[in-house]
Amino acid sequence: MTQNLKTKVLIIGAGTGGYVAGIRCGQLGLDTVLVDGGDGLGGTCLNVGCIPSKAIIHAAGKFETVAKAAGGGTLGITAAAPAIDLKQTVEWKDGIVRKLNAGVAALLKKAKVRVIKGWANFEDAKTCVVKTEDGDIRITAEHVILATGSEPVELPFLPFGGDVISSTEALSLSEVPKKLVVVGGGYIGLELGIAFRKLGAEVAIVEMAERILPLYDKALTDPVAKWLENHGVELHLGARAGGFGEGKLSITTRDGEPLQLDADKVLVTVGRRPRTQGWGLENMGVAMAGPFVKIDNRCATSMKNVWAVGDLTGEPMLAHKGSAQGEVVAEIIAGHDRVFDPVAIAAVCFTEPEIVSAGLGPNDVAGRDDVIQSVFPFAAIGRALAIEAGEDGGFVRVIASKSDHRILGVQAVGQHVSELSNSFAQMLEMGAVLEDVAGTIHVHPTLGEAFHEASLRSLGHAIHI
Repeated sequence: MTQNLKTKVLIIGAGTGGYVAGIRCGQLGLDTVLVDGGDGLGGTCLNVGCIPSKAIIHAAGKFETVAKAAGGGTLGITAAAPAIDLKQTVEWKDGIVRKLNAGVAALLKKAKVRVIKGWANFEDAKTCVVKTEDGDIRITAEHVILATGSEPVELPFLPFGGDVISSTEALSLSEVPKKLVVVGGGYIGLELGIAFRKLGAEVAIVEMAERILPLYDKALTDPVAKWLENHGVELHLGARAGGFGEGKLSITTRDGEPLQLDADKVLVTVGRRPRTQGWGLENMGVAMAGPFVKIDNRCATSMKNVWAVGDLTGEPMLAHKGSAQGEVVAEIIAGHDRVFDPVAIAAVCFTEPEIVSAGLGPNDVAGRDDVIQSVFPFAAIGRALAIEAGEDGGFVRVIASKSDHRILGVQAVGQHVSELSNSFAQMLEMGAVLEDVAGTIHVHPTLGEAFHEASLRSLGHAIHI
């Protein structure tokens, strides 16, 4: 027997966009039901993406540090050769995920959001049937928020299964593969490829473009390419992957030559696509923008009182964008006057070294004579040198308008620069000018001093260069 349920707000998807929307709806007193049919509370990011990948990256960094100490010593520190039990590492990572899952569940309960575990299928724009372990539930809502997220792209000639894995399986391996081939030189492939190289795997990367991280400018990616070269990572750029069998991946090099790469595991990271299939989107009558659900600056779809947030709505496919959209939609439903119109959404690559980009980059302002660009190297920052973060070619770059000095973009590459990303985004969102950064007393010794010095340099009077 099907149970019938009516609610003010129905949210489909419990990722960073969906659960944040749910909490905010609850805070605003809206009767809210959240249907979780995917990876679990927290979605891809918390369960099989951002959080677990950074945990594995952290463990790999610790392993590498001990390995350096064992290989002749570092900073006067010596140690015995390290070993890793990846099962234990994965169990530790899973413990973090469980703790965060429980935290999200508690926050939703506190906000009086009803969570239903099951897969939804829409009959029309405001009605869906959710299949649960206890039977079907038909839910009718005044407002629907779609937050179904995204999923890894599968190549037809490299279907997932067995030793061909996505990032999800890579984060739960029971042992470090001896030979790992990564298909795709974007941020996901490089983050995981670098982590497994630190853990001792032989790593090869196959990328169709002529350089890694093709969405970022070359100056930002050069330090990462240098790390890969120095650590024996095999790069095949301008190359195309083929089939995999008997422990070998077929590729075609940029010269058109066939090549066989030995591989215990093949990690396919060629992008993600919005999760639009299998839950009745076609029955909802919403307009599409290519593969994405089309929205306006209020995150409203073409169907009245149907909203969409997160990866489902297009690039950038970032967790913090989805969270911000979720808050906006909840407040609009509650009667607030809100739009989603950020000046910039900062993005981070947790590679070695890390990359941050916020706002306009040099490719966006190429050929313009009305901008100022200034770079300050971490090699001239005391804190960077003191934590071995000053010798890898890292820097902070500031791009500003020549006429009024308004900051248009900030980029950085270097160890730990992800922690500067919020400062970059904040300055852009506030409409800061170079003088605002230059006039802020930056704490010494910190990496943030490079942002200060880059801004001073744009004004013609950097101190430490």
